[in-house]
Amino acid sequence: MMKVIFEATPVLPKPSGVGLYVLHLLQALYRLQSQEDLDLGIVYQPSLRNWLRGNLSVPESLAHYPEIYTLPLPVRLLNGLARVPANPILPYLEATFWDATGGAPDIYHGTNYAVYPCRKSLRVMNIYDLSFIRYREHATAVVKSYAHRVQQSLEWADLVITISESSKQDIINFLKVPPESIWVTPLASRYAQASLPLAPNHVRAAVQYDFSIPYILFVSTLEPRKNVVRLIDAFNQLKAKGDIEHHLVLIGQKGWHYGPIFDAIDQSPWRHCIHHQDYLPDQLVAYFYTQADVFAYPSLYEGFGLPVLEAMTLGCPVVTSNTSSLPEVAGDAALLTSPKDAEELADCLERVICDRALRQTLIDRGKARAATYSWQRTAEATLAAYRSLL
Repeated sequence: MMKVIFEATPVLPKPSGVGLYVLHLLQALYRLQSQEDLDLGIVYQPSLRNWLRGNLSVPESLAHYPEIYTLPLPVRLLNGLARVPANPILPYLEATFWDATGGAPDIYHGTNYAVYPCRKSLRVMNIYDLSFIRYREHATAVVKSYAHRVQQSLEWADLVITISESSKQDIINFLKVPPESIWVTPLASRYAQASLPLAPNHVRAAVQYDFSIPYILFVSTLEPRKNVVRLIDAFNQLKAKGDIEHHLVLIGQKGWHYGPIFDAIDQSPWRHCIHHQDYLPDQLVAYFYTQADVFAYPSLYEGFGLPVLEAMTLGCPVVTSNTSSLPEVAGDAALLTSPKDAEELADCLERVICDRALRQTLIDRGKARAATYSWQRTAEATLAAYRSLL
């Protein structure tokens, strides 16, 4: 029996990004336990704010797991303790925690750019992308701090898991990690092709959008790296030509430095045609995917680019960037464009909108490509990574 402790701290009440990866991988690993001789335990740490309030509860999406343990220290404080050489507090916390969980695990899996220096376990850590090194100008102060945390954790990590061959190559080039110490476990969509979106009448009651108007869709957190300002520029060019009646729908929470995005909307002559929807439940996002004429994802850099896979899963043709991992994920099922050329992006969007045969080809290829990804396969690849250490 292989005992694994899995770090679920990135799962927030409204998960996105890393939190979605952790949540879906955890679900898939949990389903594989009986057939794979796996004993899976889950650890969760409170945020500093919740810890100061005495709130050590876990998010609702994790509460049903029977073997979930809460570390009594917040992420920020424990990260600080891990930086102190030969810190006597960590062995004490570790011993106390292993007593509570039935003994030290074979593997401790840190899922968010770090892993703690557990003395009696093998240590696996996730590195999703190197935006904090390659594109520091597009990173928050918190993300910029990852560089030190990652370098420190690499000193004691036994294995790195990442999510694309593109990210693996970055880790080799920038962090000098040996290729044999890196495993790639691609992501999967949160949607299944057979899943049905909400009925239109339910959607109209929940969101402010007239679905009789065709639209271009973008889904992701609003932050500089996602290149939304250039997407708005491309949309303005399309509308100026007068060839399309489409609107632009942006779905996503406000990340950081999102002010220029809303400035670009306010300054657009077609600002009445640009709509921002904040965080929406999965089923509502799915409905927007299924009704869009084209999905635009001109991100400057991605470790994987999960929204591209989600769009393809639900039959929405994709235009995305020709950089980082995005060509790897999209294959021949999307139109690829330079993320720095608004005119080229506009041309690609117009081709998909106006060429119905091309649109259908992209839909068919996208569904076929999306079908090659699943969370079960991600979980199986993760188990293979664990076993490579034993």
